[in-house]
Amino acid sequence: MTGDARFEDADAAPLRLRALDPDDLAVISGLCQDAVLPASELTWDRRARRLGLLLNRFRWEDAPAAEARRREYERVQSVLAIEDVAAVRSTGIPRGDAETVLSLLAIAFEPGEDGAGELVLTFAGDGELRVAVEALEVLLRDVTRPYRAPSGQAPRHPDD
Repeated sequence: MTGDARFEDADAAPLRLRALDPDDLAVISGLCQDAVLPASELTWDRRARRLGLLLNRFRWEDAPAAEARRREYERVQSVLAIEDVAAVRSTGIPRGDAETVLSLLAIAFEPGEDGAGELVLTFAGDGELRVAVEALEVLLRDVTRPYRAPSGQAPRHPDD
């Protein structure tokens, strides 16, 4: 082989990440920005104390390579799981509506006492999910192979 290995030469391995503190959560939040999902793909298992979202996540980690190679942008289906959930409240999010598509903008943690707190998931259009947790533990796992982003473009925001 001639030359050093480059980031762009790496295979598209599926992500498996766990956030146990706000710094870890910031990484997951960035990777989940602009993920879309039908409102029906939000599931709270009270018995297991877990909230799950099946996301169609834009592959931000691959965007620079796509631009450099002039190839198509990709999305991947990912599961975002929040553990140790005590309660879930929502505003601006219709429950179980398969017709409503949500676009996740950010995930933040508001600490409380003894490691507990609230995760705040902010969606486009003023939707918000507040998840009371006993401890911060968020998992992100890609569950499909990447596929061509239907728009063929990277998501844009007014201040981009």
